[in-house]
Amino acid sequence: MNTPIDTATPGTTLATVPLRMGYEEYLEWDEYEAGLTEWVDGEVLLHMPPLDQHQRVVEFLERLLDLFVQLFQLGIVRIAPFSMRVSPASNAREPDLFFLAAEHLGRLTEQELSGPADLIVEVISNDSVYRDRETKFFEYQRGGVPEYWIIDPRPERRRVDCYWLTPRGEYQASIPDEDLRYHSVALPGFWFRPAWLWEEPRLDPLSALAEMRGLSPEAAQMLRNMLIGAGQNT
Repeated sequence: MNTPIDTATPGTTLATVPLRMGYEEYLEWDEYEAGLTEWVDGEVLLHMPPLDQHQRVVEFLERLLDLFVQLFQLGIVRIAPFSMRVSPASNAREPDLFFLAAEHLGRLTEQELSGPADLIVEVISNDSVYRDRETKFFEYQRGGVPEYWIIDPRPERRRVDCYWLTPRGEYQASIPDEDLRYHSVALPGFWFRPAWLWEEPRLDPLSALAEMRGLSPEAAQMLRNMLIGAGQNT
């Protein structure tokens, strides 16, 4: 049996460890493994742990999206590891981050998301370039994921690619506005600046939300104090 390979750049490969098992067996196994795994073509792929730059972007977007989604009661936001199958016959992926709209919460079970998320975010690592830009791109497109963001935080790249699903079932790239802001299709009213993801000093998610909603710094600080009083970290 060939060992699955993910190609980061030409001439650079990272082999994953193949474990062949059925999907139900995988769910039971993954519950105790609790690592970065995906079930692809009947095999379990174990992925390398992410770097700090990867996690910083994931954590920022998760907090920002969750604040927005909670504020308007739009659904839920989940972070990896959590299994998603866009169809009963598809692979089981663990997106870095996804948003599921309130009207689609019936797709969520204790063990998995059975159906497409409304928005998926994948943050690139050295070993995931081909997987995120090619393999998952076409899987999510075929599976009907309405919106897909690919974030590359690596210092030599720092690139954002956002796609939305056209009525023809094909991803089309979103174009930033004149202020270099990317606007979400799945979350109307939500936008972000790529610079938020890697600029220094780091912008906190609440300040980003305040800018998005046109709040003054004073109003943002009042909201921050309220959240801190309620025991929420921002």
